[in-house]
Amino acid sequence: MSWFTESNRPKHFKYAILCGFAGTFLFALGVAMGMEFKDYRYGNKWDWLDIVATALGGLVGQALQVLLILLIAF
Repeated sequence: MSWFTESNRPKHFKYAILCGFAGTFLFALGVAMGMEFKDYRYGNKWDWLDIVATALGGLVGQALQVLLILLIAF
């Protein structure tokens, strides 16, 4: 998983967990797209792997959210 340790992708993953937990996976994906668009507008290249890392973190956060809801409900 060398692609994951490049650049600041661990930060993308970590902060997306918070977005997925507090919101949803789609919220985390929207944040990822917005941040990549901001980077692109400031002259950097569009990086799909940053979006993938953020999406994976969003999935983890959403799964933790669902687990917490299930633990509270039952």
